[in-house]
Amino acid sequence: MNELLLAAQLIQDEVLTKGWRFCFIGGLALQRWGEPRFTRDVDVTLMAGFGNEEVYIDALLASFPARIENARQFALINRVLLLKTEAGVGVDIALGALPFEESAVSRASYFEYAQNFKLFTCSAEDLIVMKAFASRPQDWVDVEGILIRQGERLDRDYIFEYLEPLCVAKEDPEIIKRLKRLMQNH
Repeated sequence: MNELLLAAQLIQDEVLTKGWRFCFIGGLALQRWGEPRFTRDVDVTLMAGFGNEEVYIDALLASFPARIENARQFALINRVLLLKTEAGVGVDIALGALPFEESAVSRASYFEYAQNFKLFTCSAEDLIVMKAFASRPQDWVDVEGILIRQGERLDRDYIFEYLEPLCVAKEDPEIIKRLKRLMQNH
């Protein structure tokens, strides 16, 4: 098994032991729903809520080394805890609190990446929302791959229900227009 999957397993075991709610997002989820591509790190949404982030941050820093100096302060400001495993695999833990993140974690499910090896990943729809919202060139390639592989199985109403308010907050209506154009082609 590769180092990335082993790192994900370590994180999953840690958060499950603590009874925390989470799901894998990013490249690991993309391997399930879209066109797999090389990814160097493990991305996780961890439901931390607002006001109690220190409990999660401190517990994770006690179990995994930080990837940057002042990781605790960085996480409190940016809501992303940057860790690494002992093997050096990067782990980005988004401290979730928004209704969309709550929904994504609630809708997540297990996927078997290898025999008897399952990881809890977000849904295809939630991954599209995250990728479209990030709106980097690679994210749009990833969105198109998900659209190609998942096609009509996608709940398009759900995607726009959550993506539209995020784009309003970001003041970027072009994201919605671009996603609608992509969906027309797939």
